[in-house]
Amino acid sequence: MKIPLSKPDITDLEKKAVAEVLETSFLSLGEKYKKFEKIMAEFAGVKYAVAVNSGTSGLHLIIRALGISEGDEVITTPFSFIASSNCILFEKAKPVFTDIDEKIFNINVSKIEEKITKNTKAILAVDVFSQPADWLELKRIAKKHKIFLIEDSAEALGSEYKNKKCGSFGDASVFAFYPNKQITTGEGGMVLTNNKKIYELCQSMANQGRKIENEKWLKHVRLGYNYRLDEMSCAMGISQMKRIKEILAKRENVAKMYNQKLKEIKEIEIPYVAPGNKLSWFVYVIKLPKNLSGEKRDIIIKKMAERGVQCGNYFQAIHLQPFYKEKFGYKKGDFPVSEDISGRTLALPFFNNLTEKEINFVVKNLKEVILESEKK
Repeated sequence: MKIPLSKPDITDLEKKAVAEVLETSFLSLGEKYKKFEKIMAEFAGVKYAVAVNSGTSGLHLIIRALGISEGDEVITTPFSFIASSNCILFEKAKPVFTDIDEKIFNINVSKIEEKITKNTKAILAVDVFSQPADWLELKRIAKKHKIFLIEDSAEALGSEYKNKKCGSFGDASVFAFYPNKQITTGEGGMVLTNNKKIYELCQSMANQGRKIENEKWLKHVRLGYNYRLDEMSCAMGISQMKRIKEILAKRENVAKMYNQKLKEIKEIEIPYVAPGNKLSWFVYVIKLPKNLSGEKRDIIIKKMAERGVQCGNYFQAIHLQPFYKEKFGYKKGDFPVSEDISGRTLALPFFNNLTEKEINFVVKNLKEVILESEKK
């Protein structure tokens, strides 16, 4: 049996929708991208949405729209996909890392205010592994210090914090639609906001700096980028959103099966869900004991692969990535909780149509590999 780490859930509905676009004259900037934006804004419960070619592009647009630039600081987490801090560097601002909470893996809100300086312009918090951050406290801090709040919900489409959808808490937020996400458009992302100015700036900059849709095609009023999402991708996204309840239910069912079957492995911790949070289950990440961290965790990943089960080391701490160590001089010990979690997390195969038979195979092999590793 061969089980990949992730696998997109594409049906005839998506294939037909994409094929229909190919029969039209509009492969970009047609009616599909506007429809997709409307669907995503309504789903998140915000006024505006801008379809873009990746979550990374969306974060970059937000940073620029908020006027964050050289000399500014943005407080963020070192335990995330690297795009959440790279987007700050794109505009020559500085990411200021704050360590994470050891249970939910999100930015530790109790440590944020000590990092705020006169140069702080925003907090960029991430809903890691679809676990909502503490948005109530984040909003309080941002309001108190009169700074922006950016919500990276790239991994949290459909997650809820206190019965409110992720993607609706920050001054602006992003979703992402890479193939391992809850829904996919191949590549793609979405900027969401209730602020009309942010919306208009992001919309313009995503389309080469054009002012509005019906302006002359070669009229550009500001520096912009080609961050547009094509019509085929939007058509796929629309079709995936038609199935969103089914998709989220499937993912929850897979997570429940894992939770039940992994209870017998006392050496691991299953994912924690904070009170008031509802996860849409981007990935299924367990935590290994300290005696199986680091290199031993990596050996477990290798041995699982040899048995046909692909696993992942989500996430490596950003501040210890070679580029960040070289640029900022970070070293081990700077953010101990992030480093500890980074060395002990193990992502198991997780996707919509993962079967109980496959889950049994994963759990059986994981148990055997862990027992082998503990004997050495």
